[in-house]
Amino acid sequence: MLFQVGGQGTRPTFFEMAAAQQLPASLRAALTYSVGVLALRRPFLHKVLDYEDEFFALLMLVLETHSLRTTDASFAESLYGLRRRAVKIKVKKDNTHLNLGGEINHSGLEKRQKVLSVVFLVILPYFKSKLHSVYNREREARLQASLWGHDDERFDDVDIIGREEDSLIPRGTSDAGLSVRTRLAKKIQKIIGACYPWVYASSEGLSFAYQLLYLLDATGFYSLELHALGIHVCRATGQELMDTSSRISKIRSHERERLRGPPWLKKVQGLLLSCTYTVLDYAQTGLIAAVFFFKMMEWWYQSAEERMSAPTVYPPPPPPPPPQVAKEGIPLPPDRTLCPLCSQKRANPSVVTVSGFVFCYACVFKYVSQYKRCPVTLLPANVDHIRRLFHDM
Repeated sequence: MLFQVGGQGTRPTFFEMAAAQQLPASLRAALTYSVGVLALRRPFLHKVLDYEDEFFALLMLVLETHSLRTTDASFAESLYGLRRRAVKIKVKKDNTHLNLGGEINHSGLEKRQKVLSVVFLVILPYFKSKLHSVYNREREARLQASLWGHDDERFDDVDIIGREEDSLIPRGTSDAGLSVRTRLAKKIQKIIGACYPWVYASSEGLSFAYQLLYLLDATGFYSLELHALGIHVCRATGQELMDTSSRISKIRSHERERLRGPPWLKKVQGLLLSCTYTVLDYAQTGLIAAVFFFKMMEWWYQSAEERMSAPTVYPPPPPPPPPQVAKEGIPLPPDRTLCPLCSQKRANPSVVTVSGFVFCYACVFKYVSQYKRCPVTLLPANVDHIRRLFHDM
């Protein structure tokens, strides 16, 4: 096998381990892209994209459980001809010193190790993805608050270009009106926003340290999770690869023998088991084909020059909120067709560009000329900031 070139004995190379680690991310990208394309013609598939984390976690739970049960390896590791082995170190004591490099014996995985492997491969990445989503929302909310102010400080339905509205309505609600559940959720989001960067940085730092030590042959564990479980990832021998199919057949035959019930029920259960095994076999093949197809299409439609030179496209910022009415400023009349200065029907409506509020031209020209500010928001302004509106022509 080409991917087994390099390394010593049964110890996988760093590049084999890195490729196996990156395979689930590539698989998720391929599935998301495929479902997104299908959703253009089948809108109900948007529900799958809305619960992307849950669907992918369920899929990986089935694949990882089946792979660990039949091959003693994760789904990605089994595709690269790797196997997980429990580590048992026999420390030899000499008269002069303690030999720390004792003999290492490998054995099959215990049930506890298989269960914990599923937890580290499926459950923890799922929670990590959800925490990352919560952190991104919290960070976006903080950024928006720093730019435009908090929700409870904004006003919508404010007349800024002469529109007819009813009254000023706060866009957000005060903390006093929030329910206990909402306030608790906000506190949890703030805690996650404050702690998640440190937890993420620590996790990535430990992963980098283990990978560097593995690359330098200073440790046999590629990650902290494998070290905590006491598991080495080894190359499968030729005999093990040949015995895998017979082992799977024995496991399936044993499961069929454990069926209980009348003969007709056994047949139905056996048929369901056969269908399940067939779906799993085809799913593994289809998922790998999807990854390679996705990578090929990505390479086909995007050249190396475009990847190197294409600028990063950021989403457009949200529009600024309406200006705030100053406490010492001129109050807005209930009827939005009236001028706030003279409280009469607006004549020659004109807008102050620094705030967006509309007045009579004569009224606002006189006020701005005298006070050098907007009558409502008290923002600094001059007569050059006054613009006539011709919406009635």
